[in-house]
Amino acid sequence: MKRLIALAAAALAAAPLLAAEPVEGRWINAEKTAVIQIGACGASTCGRIAQFLVPPPQGDDQRDVHNSDQTKRARKLLGMAILTGFADKGDEWGGTIYDPKSGKTYRSVIRRKGANQLEVKGCIRPFCKTQVWTRAR
Repeated sequence: MKRLIALAAAALAAAPLLAAEPVEGRWINAEKTAVIQIGACGASTCGRIAQFLVPPPQGDDQRDVHNSDQTKRARKLLGMAILTGFADKGDEWGGTIYDPKSGKTYRSVIRRKGANQLEVKGCIRPFCKTQVWTRAR
């Protein structure tokens, strides 16, 4: 019985080691055009466009003109969630990523690569494109 309790205690102590590194914070996308604020959104984690570093054609009033859903084309990009539904999957976070340039949503995986880098993957079936975002200061 003591051995079983010791094994259970060891398993509980090791559980935090299996959690993905936190991804919250402000991140500059790979193109260096925007700052994405990642944080809690209800029960999941999401990332919103917090600031444009390179102003789009309509400035801060830029709308989601490339969205394949015509009913969403009038929404502003600034403040819009482009990372949605992210949950801790052990050594990474899984959710979806929206690309305002193409108007498409992709399955996504993100993971920390050190204190100041975030690896962001967008995938269609087995094919993925990876970017590295840097922490905004």
